[in-house]
Amino acid sequence: MDVKEILTELLSADIPSGCEVEKNHSLVEIFQRYCKNVSVDKLGNLIGKKGPENAKIKVMLAAHMDEIGLMVKQIDDRGFIRFSYIGGIDHRILPAQEVIIHGREKVLGVIGSKPPHIQEPEEREKAIKSEDLFIDTGLPVEKVKQLIRIGDVITFKRKPTELLNGCISGNALDDRAGLAAILYCLEELDKLQFSAEVYAVATAQEEVGLRGAVVSSYQIYPDIGIAVDVCHGNMPDVSEEETHKLGKGPAIALGPNIHPKLFEKLKSIAEDYKIPYQLNPEPSATGTDAWAMQITREGIPTALISIPLRYMHTTVETLNIEDIKLSGRLLALFISSLDEGFVEGLKCY
Repeated sequence: MDVKEILTELLSADIPSGCEVEKNHSLVEIFQRYCKNVSVDKLGNLIGKKGPENAKIKVMLAAHMDEIGLMVKQIDDRGFIRFSYIGGIDHRILPAQEVIIHGREKVLGVIGSKPPHIQEPEEREKAIKSEDLFIDTGLPVEKVKQLIRIGDVITFKRKPTELLNGCISGNALDDRAGLAAILYCLEELDKLQFSAEVYAVATAQEEVGLRGAVVSSYQIYPDIGIAVDVCHGNMPDVSEEETHKLGKGPAIALGPNIHPKLFEKLKSIAEDYKIPYQLNPEPSATGTDAWAMQITREGIPTALISIPLRYMHTTVETLNIEDIKLSGRLLALFISSLDEGFVEGLKCY
């Protein structure tokens, strides 16, 4: 698998939270190349299977397909568009961004604000308030109102950029990188013997409340659930204990959200197969699909593997491709190692 190529393909889909049912078609086509029985549930979760039917072990791998975005809130009498947020966006990144408004047809726009030349002195010393930002399409108000309605979603117009040293930058790497790692795992499993039935899930609406993981975990009810997401990569002005290094392997989480035996197993496999890894202590709920998976039904033994990512929830999220490969390989070797005895041991101490 060419990971950069498949990641670029995954990033080409515009899927802000809440639009999964309408906009996940390209992801369905991608998943069909790597697994069978691909289906979409009522919330828009994409679920593919690999391995023997009716196996005695079920493993669920989950990474969310949705991304942060914007929503049309108001169109003023001059045709300028005010907007609200879908998911957690730092409004300080918004000025001068190019966007796509998904109206009756796609409309390009730019996010503008009052330029510094005509700001009051005190305004120039502060971040621009979100209510002072607007989208300019260049169209007259009549045309804007013909093409665009209140509630239309808005995504960022951004193609991924290949950086040096195996790095790539773009938006929605949180969490299309996780999906790429799962697909890499599925391909690696073709080289290995394994007895588990693997459910590869692209979850919906993670950015607004882990909702897709809630319903897909309930439906599948696996013996083991593993979320694949991103964590904060090392960057200037952030302490080392809050970040993980790019290119040094996946971060394996440990803490209350994580079953201790799964953590030890993943760590042991990484060491046995010389896969570099990092430790990710999580003292409470992780804020990822792992939290929803763990507390589904009677509880699911859950793990979390994270790919270090810089500048999270911006249009220049940055990671190292090697970390995606290493995450996928670790997942595949873990699945290949599973037997009924280990799974049964997750239930007792």
